[in-house]
Formats: sequence, structure tokens, C-alpha cells
Amino acid sequence: MKVFEEELNTYKLFISHTSKEDDEYTRFIDKLNDSYDFKWENHSILGETSKEDIKRQIEPVDVVVILSGLYSMNRDIIQVQIDVARELEKPLVVIRPWGMENVPGNLESIASGVVGWNTHCVVDNIRKSGPYDDYDKYDD
Repeated sequence: MKVFEEELNTYKLFISHTSKEDDEYTRFIDKLNDSYDFKWENHSILGETSKEDIKRQIEPVDVVVILSGLYSMNRDIIQVQIDVARELEKPLVVIRPWGMENVPGNLESIASGVVGWNTHCVVDNIRKSGPYDDYDKYDD
């Protein structure tokens, strides 16, 4: 079923990030932007990584997306983002590291979904985790 753009809900997302843009973050943003039937707003602000900054970014979002490849390389920064998301009771969708299957066990246990880099699977998991009661509307 083809959904018209005006019928789409806009998902407010926080995407885990470090103090600067990196390839994994950029690749993920590009994938979301390429999805023809998914509207979203990015509430992540690169460079703002203090706990107060992160809380301000996460408070208004529907879903927090954790790029687990970044977690391995920047554990302290990403852990703060995870901790704030959990404090605010935001659903966490964990994305596997690019080209790999495994995610750290502690991330898998707190996630509402764990997916690879397939755009359709990512969007489906965000929709399932999000606040809108319209997941079935997008099934083909």
C-alpha cells in the first residue's frame, strides 16, 4: 500500500553521535533520508555531548537510535546518551555495526529492537518502537 507523504507521521529521532561527524553517522542519516515513506526529524546536535546537552536533545524525541559501531569506539559518550534515554524512558533501537552481526550484549538487552543496515528494517523497527498506532498502515 502506497502511503501519501501528507499521511505520514513525522518521527522525532535522536541518533547517537560523538563530538564530530563520522562515516557511520553520515551513512545512517543518508539511509533514513533515502526512505521514500518515512518522515523524520533529527534532534541530534553534533558536538554537544555533555549530559545536559544530551538530555535537551532527547527529551522531545520519539525514539533513540544507537549506532553500536560508535559505541565500541566512543563508549563513554554513547553510554551517557543511553543512560539519558533510559532515564527519560525512550525506546532504544540499536543498529548493528556496519558489516557485522554482533552488538554488545548490554545493548541488546535494553533495546526495543536490534537491526542491521537495511533501510526497510530500520524504519520498521523505529515505527514499531515509536508512539504512533499506525504501523500496519505501512505494510505492503
